Amino acid sequence: MKKTFGILLLSAVITPVGAQRILSLDSCRQMALRNNKQLGISKLKQDVAENARKSARTKYLPHVSAIGTYEFTSEEISILNDGQKAALGGLGTLVGGTLQNTLGSLVATLPPAAQMQMAQDMANVTAGLNQKGQNIVDAFRTDTRNIFAGSVVVTQPVFMGGAIVALNKMADITTEMAKNSMDARRHATLYQIDQAYWQVVSLHHKKALAESYLELVKKFDSDVHKMIDEGVATRSDGLSVDVKVNEAEMTLTKVNDGLVLSRMLLNQLCGLPLNESVILQDEQADNIAVVELTPQLDVENAVAHRPELKMLQNTVDLSKQATNVLKAANLPQVALMGGYAVSNPNVLNGFEKKFAGYWHLGVIVRVPIWNWGDVMYKVRASKGATAIATLELDEAREKIELQVNQTTFKVDEANKKLTMAQKNIQRADENLRTANLGFQEGVISPTVVMEAQTAWLQAQSQKIDAEIDVKLSQVDLQKALGTLE
Repeated sequence: MKKTFGILLLSAVITPVGAQRILSLDSCRQMALRNNKQLGISKLKQDVAENARKSARTKYLPHVSAIGTYEFTSEEISILNDGQKAALGGLGTLVGGTLQNTLGSLVATLPPAAQMQMAQDMANVTAGLNQKGQNIVDAFRTDTRNIFAGSVVVTQPVFMGGAIVALNKMADITTEMAKNSMDARRHATLYQIDQAYWQVVSLHHKKALAESYLELVKKFDSDVHKMIDEGVATRSDGLSVDVKVNEAEMTLTKVNDGLVLSRMLLNQLCGLPLNESVILQDEQADNIAVVELTPQLDVENAVAHRPELKMLQNTVDLSKQATNVLKAANLPQVALMGGYAVSNPNVLNGFEKKFAGYWHLGVIVRVPIWNWGDVMYKVRASKGATAIATLELDEAREKIELQVNQTTFKVDEANKKLTMAQKNIQRADENLRTANLGFQEGVISPTVVMEAQTAWLQAQSQKIDAEIDVKLSQVDLQKALGTLE
C-alpha cells in the first residue's frame, strides 16, 4: 500500500511555478489519502485482523508443548510401614529364634564341638537373613524428596462442537470488516478533501469577483465625485457611493480571510505546511468547468457498494457466529493426545534413581452434563444481539435509500439553479450596461446604477455558488452511491 501511495504521489500533477506549485484535485486526493492518520490506523487494524485470521487457522492443527517440573518434599513416600520395616530388618533374628526353639532338644544331644559349630552357623544365618531383610527394606525406599519430571505432549482437536469452525468464520468476517472500515474511511477522506478543494476554488473566484466589483464601484465613485464638482450630482449621491465602496472593501477583506483559512484547511488535509502557498488547477480558469450530469436513482447500487452497510452486515454475521461458539459449550468435545513422559525417580523397573520414560497415546472426551442453564442464557443473549444488529442494518438501508433519493434530487436541483444563474448573468450584464449608459446620458440617477451594480454582483456570486453546488452535489451523490473514488 505504501508503494502504491508513493507511485500515485509521484504521478500527481504538481508543477513548480516560482515559489508555488499547481495541485489538481486528483493530486490533492492522493496527498490527503497518504497523510490521513485515520487511514493509517485503519490499515493497521486490517493487518491486525489478518494476523488474527491466520492465528484462528492454527486451531485446526496439532499443538506441541513441553513441560518440565522439579519438586522437593520434606518426607518421602514409603510403601512399607514401620512394623514391616522392623520385621524385615530382624528377619534373621526371628528365624534363628524359631529354629532354636524347634531344634533345641535335638542340638542338646550332639557333642559339644558339634553344638558350638551349630551355634556359630546359626549366628551366621541369622546375620545373613537380617542383612537380606534390610536390603529388601532399602529396595522399597522411594527417595521421592527430589522429584524431576518432564513430558512432551501433542494435542490434536477432533471435534470441538463447531467452535473452531465458528471462530475461523469470525476471523474471516473481522478481516472483511477491517477492509470495509478502511473503504469507509477512504470515502470520508475523499469527500472531505473534495469539499475543501472546491471551497478554496469558490472563494478564489469570489475574491476575483470582489476585486472586480471594488474596481467597478471605485470608478463609479470617481465619476460621481467629478459630477459633484461640476454640480450635476448631489453630495448625497457621493456619500451613497462612498458607502458602496466601503462595503465592497469589507466584502473583499472577508473573502480574503476566508480564502486564507480555507487554504490552511486544504494544506492540513494534504499534509502540507499550513502557510505554504499553492495554486489549484481549477483556480487558473476564468470559469469553473462544470459538467452537468443527469442523475439516475440507483438504490440497489448504493446498497451493494456502501461500506457502512457492509460493516453492519459483518456485525450481523459476527453475532451469528458468536452464537455458534456459545452453543459449542453444550456439545461434546473430542481430542487426541499423545507424547513422551520422563521422571526421576521412576517406577518402570522398580524404584530407580535415574531418568526413564515412556510413550503414551490417548483420547480426551469432554461431555457437558449440567451448568444450570448458563450456556442457554448466553445463547439467548447472543441471539438478541443478532436481532438488534439486523434491525440496525434494516434501518441503515432505509436511511441510505432516503439519502440516495435526496442527493439525486439535489443534483437535479443544482443543475437547474446553474441554468437559472447563467440566465441571470445575461440579464444583470444587460441591466448594468443600460444603467451605465443612462447615467452617462443623465437620465438615470446614481442610485439606480448602484442597484444595477449590486444586482450584477449578486448574479455573479450566485453563478459561482451554483457551479460549486453542482460539483459538490455530484460528490454527494457519488458518496451516497458508494462510488466515490
